[in-house]
Amino acid sequence: MVRHKMRSSDFLSLQPLDGDELEDLIEEALRLKNEGTKGLKPLAGKSIALLFEKPSMRTRVSFEVAIRRLGGYSFVLTDDEVQLGRRESIPDAGRVLTRYVDGLVVRTFAQERLDELAASTDVPVINALTDLCHPCQALADMLTVLEYKGTLRGLKLAYVGDGNNVTHSLMRAGTKLGMGVAVATPPGREPLDEIVKECTANAETYGSALEVGGDPKVAVADADVVYTDVWVSMGRDAGDKKKLLETFMPFQVNDSLLELARDDVMVLHCLPAHRGQEITDEVIDGSRSAVWDQAENRLHAQVALLEMIYG
Repeated sequence: MVRHKMRSSDFLSLQPLDGDELEDLIEEALRLKNEGTKGLKPLAGKSIALLFEKPSMRTRVSFEVAIRRLGGYSFVLTDDEVQLGRRESIPDAGRVLTRYVDGLVVRTFAQERLDELAASTDVPVINALTDLCHPCQALADMLTVLEYKGTLRGLKLAYVGDGNNVTHSLMRAGTKLGMGVAVATPPGREPLDEIVKECTANAETYGSALEVGGDPKVAVADADVVYTDVWVSMGRDAGDKKKLLETFMPFQVNDSLLELARDDVMVLHCLPAHRGQEITDEVIDGSRSAVWDQAENRLHAQVALLEMIYG
């Protein structure tokens, strides 16, 4: 079982967790994946609302199964039904929902919307994705690396592509878990300065490393893990598609780029993938890909997260 409890019942980002708490959570996820929940029912008699202002497949299915596996009941609320901040204020909606349900899983746009909702409720609120971060995805990512490599500390994780919410959560997780994190993005697509500063401080605290630059070859050199994501995140304006593809093409994860990584490199992608853009068919379907286990691990990471909050 986990040795540490989270400081708050909310899970709005990875920022409040220290390295030990994060490590415990990932190790518990691996244990539960291998051993099963064995009658563990911390959500028995509890209802969890999944509030999705953005569409989802993996997030919705993995959370619904995780909640059911732990004995709870879930249902989906769409933006058309709730209309946060339009039909009524976010705090008013939160005050009502807290009278009906035992928790909220929220997939929304600005992080401030999530924070405002959480501040108005008396039940746990879980971040299922915002424009700023995607902490549940990072839990699954780190679980996958631990499962394949047997350790996290001392490994080098290279992220190449768009500096987005996934990038931010990877940086936060990796620098708290003793990893070397190398990020390479095109000009103008870098991760936010505030997150870079935060993770630079994490690296000093936890003996990890962080490099942010614009050369994918430098980032991938001697990497144990290579990670990419779509070149235009959900809700962002793609602009001139031809120009976008030209800008990002040097960041494509292909066989040539992977030659610079370690021989036993593993490749991750949080999906959905635009094959032939950020990643080639040969790589995502190849022997170095852990993408499908990574997708499965969303379920196991979220089972552990729910157990830590409600157990």
